[in-house]
Formats: sequence, structure tokens, C-alpha cells
Amino acid sequence: MKKQWQLLLTAIMYYTRIHVPVSASWSPEMLSKATRYLPLIGWITGIIMTGVLYVLGTIAPPMVSILLAIIAGVWVTGAFHEDGFADMCDGFGGGWTKEKILEIMKDSRIGTYGMLGLLLIMTLKYLSLRELSLYKVMLTVISAQPLSRFMAVTVIYTHKYVRENDDSKAKPIARGITLRDLWIAALWGFIPFIAVMIYLQNYTLLLTIPALVLARWYMVRLMQKWIGGYTGDCLGAVQQVSETVIYLCFCILTWKYI
Repeated sequence: MKKQWQLLLTAIMYYTRIHVPVSASWSPEMLSKATRYLPLIGWITGIIMTGVLYVLGTIAPPMVSILLAIIAGVWVTGAFHEDGFADMCDGFGGGWTKEKILEIMKDSRIGTYGMLGLLLIMTLKYLSLRELSLYKVMLTVISAQPLSRFMAVTVIYTHKYVRENDDSKAKPIARGITLRDLWIAALWGFIPFIAVMIYLQNYTLLLTIPALVLARWYMVRLMQKWIGGYTGDCLGAVQQVSETVIYLCFCILTWKYI
């Protein structure tokens, strides 16, 4: 149990801005194993966002509450995944060879593709949530944050890491995960989604799963074609696209059928 607690603290330390006890140990091996708890980080992010929605929902307009909740989610993760999405947009938008794509994604500066990509995906998230009642927004966020991170974990399991330099932030994660790790991640990723679906008694939400699979297939195909695998930025992009797909599905399915 102590070891699992240390792995969870490692995941919190790496994927969020939340401070952990100074005594928490860290190593590349622990970070690789801590990947199983990446969806649990989604629980934390989702709870924080939901807390913002709950508190501000009584004193501010819903549109303002939703925007501030999105900002809270970005803040608690340090825009970790958003940065990856922007880098992937720049790399795959401006590069035509594997070497050039990887070089562009490594650049800390944001380009036109990254800026437009972030603007469009953040706007789509906001507009999708805005169409729901505030309590449905809370349920959507609680579902999307863990499940979208699980989709990124599946890429780690099925594909290979392509950067060779040891100074990459995602290098420890690139050691791969076991099938047991994948199942643990799936458990943390799917519990909120299933619970929300049962609570709403809206089983059309199951259509979210094939939508996620389709989005993942497209992104993985793109990565495999141009760079032969994934990078840390690609994982962030998968999480962001998956989160947006879930918001869209909840918007369409709950708006139409409830």
C-alpha cells in the first residue's frame, strides 16, 4: 500500500502543480509505474473543476462559472496537456519529415498552427459545456477528465516512444506499461463515466466510446505515419482531443435525449 501511495504522489508531482510531501521519493522507474494512476489525476482535476462550478454557480452566471472552471483545470495541471496539443499542431502542421516535426515540437515557442489549434479546441470545449445545465456540466467534467487521460495511457501501451534524447520530459514514461497497469488505469478511467451514465439513466452515452476510439485511431494513424510512434506532446494532444470529444458527445446526447 505504501508503494502505491508513493506512485500516486509521483503522478501528482509530475502531472499537476499540487505540492506533495517533501519526503515523497522520485525516480524514472517510479514515474513509469505511476502512469497507471494518470486517470486518477483526472479525478483530482475533475473534482477541482466541479468545486469551482459548485461554488461560483450560486454567485455568478453559468457561462462565467464554466469558463473559470476550465481555467482552474488548466491551472492545476500547469497547461501540461494543452502545451502538448499546441506543440503537436505546430509540428504536424509545419513539418514534412520526421526530423523536422520532432524539431518543431521540441521548440518552446508557439507557432500559428499551435495558437489556432488551442484557440479552436478551447472554444469548442467551452461552447459544448455552455449548452448544458450547470449540474450536467459537473457530471460531464467528472467523466471526461479521467477517461480522456486513460486514452493517452492506451497509446503508451500500444505504441513506441520515438525520441532518442534522454532529456525529454516524457522519457521515463516511454519505458512502457504492463497489461496490469493498463487495466488499473482503465478502472480509474471508466468508473466515473459509468457512474454518471447510470445516474443519468442515459445509455446513449455509450456512443461516446466509439467516438473516442475513432478519434484515437485517427491521431495514432497520424503519429505512426509521420514519426513512427508517439512523443510526450502527442500524449497531451490525445488527452485534449479525447476530452473535447467527450464534451461534444455529452452535449449532443444529453441535450437531445434528456
